[in-house]
Order: sequence, then C-alpha cells, then structure tokens
Amino acid sequence: MKERRDNDTIEIDLLEIIHVLLSRLWLIVCVGAAMAIICFVISKFVITPTYESTTKIYILNKSESTTVTYSDVQMGTQLTKDYAELINSRYVLEKVIEELSLTDLEYKDLLKKVSVYTPADTRIVSITVTDTDPEKAMNIANCIREVAGDHIQNVMDIDAVNVVENANMPTSKAGPSVVKWTFLGGIIGALLICIVILIHYLMDDTIKSSEDVERYLGLSTLALIPAAQDESNVKKKTKRK
Repeated sequence: MKERRDNDTIEIDLLEIIHVLLSRLWLIVCVGAAMAIICFVISKFVITPTYESTTKIYILNKSESTTVTYSDVQMGTQLTKDYAELINSRYVLEKVIEELSLTDLEYKDLLKKVSVYTPADTRIVSITVTDTDPEKAMNIANCIREVAGDHIQNVMDIDAVNVVENANMPTSKAGPSVVKWTFLGGIIGALLICIVILIHYLMDDTIKSSEDVERYLGLSTLALIPAAQDESNVKKKTKRK
C-alpha cells in the first residue's frame, strides 16, 4: 500500500472536465452575462468619454532648384522621426499651454494627450490630441501645429511647413468602446467562473462511485448498498396504510 501511495499520480480526464463544465453551463452563461452587463454600464455611464482631433502637416526640404529631387524625398522621409520629437518637445507643449492658458495642465499631462504618427514612405505628419472636451482637443491640435511648424523651421532650417488638414471638431467619442468592453467583460467573466469550477473539481477528493474506489484506492468493491429512504417518506407510507 505504501509503494502504491508513493507512486500515486494525478490523472485528469478531459472528457470528464468537459462534462463538468457542460453540467455547469447555466452558471457560466449567467456569470458571463452579468459581467457583460456590468462592463456595459461602466463603459456607457461611468467612464468619461474621450474625443480625438487630428491635424496634418507636410514638410518638404527643397533644394536650391525649383524641382524636387529623389534625394529630397528620401531625406524628408528619414527626418520624420526628428519632426515627431520636435513636436513633442517641452518647448512646443509649454508654449501651447501658455498660449491657450491651460493652467490645469503641465508638460507631462499634455504629452500624454498628444500622439504623433508618420505614415510609412510619406512626409506627412499627423498630430492627434485626445481630450474629454471635443472643442478643447481641436484647439490644442491646431495650436500645436502652428507652434511646432515655427519650431521645426527654426531648428531644422526648413523652407516651409504646409498645412494638409486642419484639426476637426470630433462628433463621436473615441473611447471607451461600449461593444468592446461588453464583449471582453462577458468573455472574462465566463473564463473566471470556468477556472473556479475546475479548481473546485480538482480539489474535490471525495469518493463518489465504485469506479473512484478502484481508481484511487486500488480496491475492488464487493457490493453496493442502495441509499435508504428518508424517514419522513417511511412515516408517510405507514400513515397511509
């Protein structure tokens, strides 16, 4: 018996696990639906929506001739990362805070709201500002474009920074996504309750059938004793008689 205990291993039957999960399917669906509803309410009514406003500029370093050469295009593409660093610089953002009188913001706070994107193989730089106020996001984006344009011309010795697109007034919120939050909430809730069910199943070491006796104890059952009837049922039958 001692050798058998030393060589005991935990066996997991995948079919049995699937059967356990299917038997608790109603619980998984209920918990998943509850989590989905909670996430829907939070994303719809609790979290403050944010808006994005985007402006675009075009930077071209011209040569002395009136025509644009291939080297100008290639050089401009390589310098887009430098332009992005200049746009996010402390000088530009602090000047924007000063011009718009954003006394409630500091440089680091405004930096979190600004994202600069340069599409591949282009010299177009997109400046996107995220804020809870759509009009404020538009004003900040336009101001950053103007201040950054002058700063890039002075630092990089650029002839001109052309405006491709002014910042728009966002009409729809950028986040949070109610559909995404609801879907993820339902999935996470279902996964969590599945984990709880599996842990409870794996931790349960009680003997429930003759097969469990043979599997875990290595003993064969001689007989099965049926469950006795409740005393209340017996008393009812005697009264009826």
